[in-house]
Amino acid sequence: MALNRDLHVLVVGGSDSSGGAGIARDIETISSIGLRSCVAVTAVTVQTHQSVTAIHHMQPGLVADQMRAALRANKVSAIKIGMLSTGRIIAAVAAVLRENPRIPAVLDPVLASSSGRQLLEAGAIGVMKRDLMPLCRLVTPNLVELAGLTGSDLASDDDDALRQGRRLLADGPRALLIKGGHAEGPRSTDILLSPDREPIRFDMPRLAGSMRGTGCMLASAIAAHLAGAKPLEDCVREGKRLVFEKLLRWIEREFAPGA
Repeated sequence: MALNRDLHVLVVGGSDSSGGAGIARDIETISSIGLRSCVAVTAVTVQTHQSVTAIHHMQPGLVADQMRAALRANKVSAIKIGMLSTGRIIAAVAAVLRENPRIPAVLDPVLASSSGRQLLEAGAIGVMKRDLMPLCRLVTPNLVELAGLTGSDLASDDDDALRQGRRLLADGPRALLIKGGHAEGPRSTDILLSPDREPIRFDMPRLAGSMRGTGCMLASAIAAHLAGAKPLEDCVREGKRLVFEKLLRWIEREFAPGA
């Protein structure tokens, strides 16, 4: 079969039966930017918007085979990675990335669901930091994930978050986006860190509401813009604006009189 010449983002992650996060949210976001998606499923979850009741992991070889098939079939210009479940799956994904070094990868390091269910097995963080992060163009932890990845307490302020971020950056990712959604205050600030530049801050008003899947949306939007060969800083700015606008519309709809 001939290669599909439409620009694609390969989405690697878990399914969410509620549709609120995971691959469903990724595809929705990438489509809204005008690109197509292809997928490699790492896990099937049974969940509602309130809880995760079951997780079924894919075999690592099956995950890698899905990725390779998607890459053969389509013009994949970026890869977005979400839930990975196990250390063996992480290693399998890393192997495919090493085969395709020119395709930028964005890693959303999913450690737990928004309801608190662990989505990455114990001991797999070390594999992620050693084998996968150095292959990624960008890693996008929130403050809770940043603390988990660095073995730290939750950052108390921007300076603390920057210290943790620089420690994680030393493990090899080319750039790190520290998401400020779990912080407090009237502004939500994300910080882009890279080894050779001063931190770049992306600032938006903090909205009085929360929606599942915003981390998925942000990483997917950044990957979609990277697929268009835009500079990373522009990709982050556009991604953050998209998430802000979608969250604002969701809040207006959910909390409208009579809703």
